[in-house]
Amino acid sequence: MAYMSQEGYDKMVAELKRLESVERPKASAAIAEARDKGDLSENSEYDAAKEAQAHLEDKINQLKAAIADAKIVDTSRLSTDSVQILTKVEMTNLNNNARMTYTIVSENEANLREGKISIKTPIAQGLLGKKVGEEADIKIPSGIIRLRIEKISIA
Repeated sequence: MAYMSQEGYDKMVAELKRLESVERPKASAAIAEARDKGDLSENSEYDAAKEAQAHLEDKINQLKAAIADAKIVDTSRLSTDSVQILTKVEMTNLNNNARMTYTIVSENEANLREGKISIKTPIAQGLLGKKVGEEADIKIPSGIIRLRIEKISIA
């Protein structure tokens, strides 16, 4: 089961609809076009179109599974007492005094450009359950960072 926001769920449903209604017909058309070009045993265009269709179908199946496993979190029932999924955490990296803000989200909603990190990342795992003012030593690939939680809010 993957906990996520209503917004994240709606984005996944919209992406699935787009893949099924727009991309799937394009893939079928590309296969038909390549098939019309003759001998399939030496038709690299046909092979490429079939491979692209297989990747598309795999992505569609992954999205369907993610949507089926999704559990939408009612953000009105979340607390800002401690860090949890769908909370926005403002913190200070005590190694270099840099301020950082991340929202902890499901794996499917993670987008670093938007400041959304997966609950499965080392940083999110190290912050879960912590309260404002608490510090966490978090092991990341480049070493250990020490973070102090400055503020917790609802995303």
